[in-house]
Amino acid sequence: MRVLIATGLFPPEGGGPATYSKILQDELPKDGFEVSVVPFRDVRKWPKGIRHLVYFFIVLKKSFEVDVIFAQDPFSVGLPSALVAFLMRKKFLLKIVGDFAWEQSQQRFNYTDTIESFQKSEELSLMPKFMRAVERWVARRAVAVIVPSKYLGRIVATWGVPKKNITVVYNGIVAEAVGLKQVIRGLLRYKGKLIVSVGRLVPWKGFETLIQVHANLKKKFPDLSLLIVGEGPDQEKLEAVAEKLKSTDSVIFTGNVDRPVALRYMRAADVFALNTHYEGFSHTLLEASAVGVPIVTTKIGGNPELIEDNVNGYLIKPDDKKALEHRIEKLLTSPETRRRLATSAKKRVEKFSVARMVDETASVLKSLSIKSLQK
Repeated sequence: MRVLIATGLFPPEGGGPATYSKILQDELPKDGFEVSVVPFRDVRKWPKGIRHLVYFFIVLKKSFEVDVIFAQDPFSVGLPSALVAFLMRKKFLLKIVGDFAWEQSQQRFNYTDTIESFQKSEELSLMPKFMRAVERWVARRAVAVIVPSKYLGRIVATWGVPKKNITVVYNGIVAEAVGLKQVIRGLLRYKGKLIVSVGRLVPWKGFETLIQVHANLKKKFPDLSLLIVGEGPDQEKLEAVAEKLKSTDSVIFTGNVDRPVALRYMRAADVFALNTHYEGFSHTLLEASAVGVPIVTTKIGGNPELIEDNVNGYLIKPDDKKALEHRIEKLLTSPETRRRLATSAKKRVEKFSVARMVDETASVLKSLSIKSLQK
């Protein structure tokens, strides 16, 4: 089977779709697949709108040589790919890792309600309605949809995608050796207590509350710092929050860093905190589990499919300042609790292997061939 992967991100670019697409490019040929990749960066030099048309023609040209078009999102690469698959009568497979329309509505169109409410909301402006309609049309065009969590599968089912067409394939991770915590701290010349959080600086990641909780905790732990790894549109706002709380010396924004650097920051931490309001399935939580840092995160989205409260991490409600502060303080003051949760998390993450992810993805692709033969 010849597979064309249409992806918004691809190495050397970072991000989940980039890592996932590269893994499939390297590993699927071992199972008898021929794989080619069309990264969206090839058309980013063009203006918006035009770039999608150019991408359509690139995929169209490549489609003559493939059996399946596998898009990694339901909008930027998904729409051009779905149109090509329809015109060329190719099998169309889609991976959905989040609700693009909801995310854009939060960032650009002042939508403040939850992803669950967004699915049925009638009080949307024209562009959010358009984006929601597009991603749903693209998802319904796919003969199979891969999602990284049961939670996200339930969301996609509300789009009109038959449940039999939705397959959960959990993301896999390579557990890399990142070094000893004290060695990394020595290289960083850091001796205090450290909280690390990683993510795009957007409203639903809950960084503002985390900064406020850090300011409260610093009264008890004067040597405490908060390291926020990532960049995004909320950075100036978050820096202003830290300044208002007189925490600019202890709240550090690193911007985007290479993955090995981010893993070392996590390894150096006493606590990894992710106060997110939404996660389809967090690859960052997998990474934090793998490097052995105790986790405090929220009981939303796909998080409970990875983290079990007080077993391999702590689960709280989003923006519950009291609970977030209490759980972080517990970890900062109890080496035994840190050790217990981190050890359990490392054991749990062993189930989320790259080999399993590739095997299950290959099974979905093979099922497309079987369906063709049955027809």
